[in-house]
Amino acid sequence: MNKTIQLQDLGLKDYKATWQYQEELFKGVVDLKIKNRREETTIETPNYFLFVEHPHVYTLGKSGDLENLLLSEKQLEAKGATFYKINRGGDITYHGPGQIVGYPILDLENFFTDIHKYLRFLEEAIILTLQEYGLTCGRSNGETGVWLDAGTPFARKICALGVRASRWVTMHGFALNVNVDLGYFDNIIPCGIRGKAVTSLNVELGVEKVDEAEVKAKILSHFTQLFEAEFVII
Repeated sequence: MNKTIQLQDLGLKDYKATWQYQEELFKGVVDLKIKNRREETTIETPNYFLFVEHPHVYTLGKSGDLENLLLSEKQLEAKGATFYKINRGGDITYHGPGQIVGYPILDLENFFTDIHKYLRFLEEAIILTLQEYGLTCGRSNGETGVWLDAGTPFARKICALGVRASRWVTMHGFALNVNVDLGYFDNIIPCGIRGKAVTSLNVELGVEKVDEAEVKAKILSHFTQLFEAEFVII
């Protein structure tokens, strides 16, 4: 079982180009697993973790409803945003500057074969990170992601989750709002959930800007502990 994860920080990168890159890595792992099974070999499968920040983009998951996008094509263009229907779970979400996006491409057979546990561990890595900033946050019943004041009229989402898995290999991941212009969320019904607000770490802390490199380091620290993994930078 290979618990080493190859870490790449892609910086600011177009959504479609990043999606294609994810697909290449994902396919490489799946193909190796198929080859191992077919040829009865035991070549170790690699694991990857991509950090990235996207220009303004809205993405709709395979179970999502296009009506949750409240902009026309022309309005999207006017806002400098793009839109993609993609192959993750979940509904619609926004990615943009000031948001830390993490795409773990893991062979879960290197860790544990439980998608529910995987999702909960992704949430837990973010929850533990936000606790280091003094925030009380957690989960909302029946809704993925990380929330503040869940179960109250003041519930607000700070981190969205959406993944795809095949043959125990994962792709897509989480999007944590750190220094985000929340106005872009007004153009959608986030995750298809009406009447729930969205927030960002800088807003919750009452500061203009949070150090994103520091947040990433904290996420990786908790991810390492939860998955009993080791990161190597590539």
